Amino acid sequence: MSARFIPVDPFDLIVFGGTGDLAMRKLLPGLYHRDSDDQLPPESRIIGVSRSETGRKAYGEQVEAAIREHIAGDQLDEQVLARFLRRLDHVALDATGTAGWKKLAASIGRNGKANEVRVFYLATAPRLFGPIARNLEAHDLVTPQSRVVLEKPIGRDLATARAINDEVGAVFAEEQIFRIDHYLGKETVQNLMALRFGNALYEPLWNSAHIDHVQITV
Repeated sequence: MSARFIPVDPFDLIVFGGTGDLAMRKLLPGLYHRDSDDQLPPESRIIGVSRSETGRKAYGEQVEAAIREHIAGDQLDEQVLARFLRRLDHVALDATGTAGWKKLAASIGRNGKANEVRVFYLATAPRLFGPIARNLEAHDLVTPQSRVVLEKPIGRDLATARAINDEVGAVFAEEQIFRIDHYLGKETVQNLMALRFGNALYEPLWNSAHIDHVQITV
């Protein structure tokens, strides 16, 4: 079977918590792999957002070091890495205040495309989800083509989870909100092969003659 990729429009991915452990260890190396597979349109950019007064060059150096650390050498292509690093920018801002938001707005809107897809990835503490959403709205950064990704945990209990969902839902429509739990279905996915080869009913059927492709929707 050959992999099938669905073409996507150019987008800006804005990673709040862009210098944090999740971004450096998981998100950015994962995005490098997508770039390596030609799944990122040439015009797409990745904007890291954090409190750190880090310039674009220094941020690129941090990301490069993280990619070299977390991606095996035989999977690393220097040309792809250079292309990936050119996509990067960094904006320092206060998630709960006003500092830096105009700079972020200028960075996102620099090409003047109001309908460009914008993905706001909130890899931060959940208490910041509401303030970030409100600031995005206050600075006219949310469009019908925007999406927001919330990393678990979403609150510390049912009451705080509901409050956070209400805050974010006041800014984004439900179809624009994506809640991510990296490990919720991990065991099930890993068990697919065991299910196939350990089941006399599935084993002769689960192959390229009967399955066109496997799609993981996120």
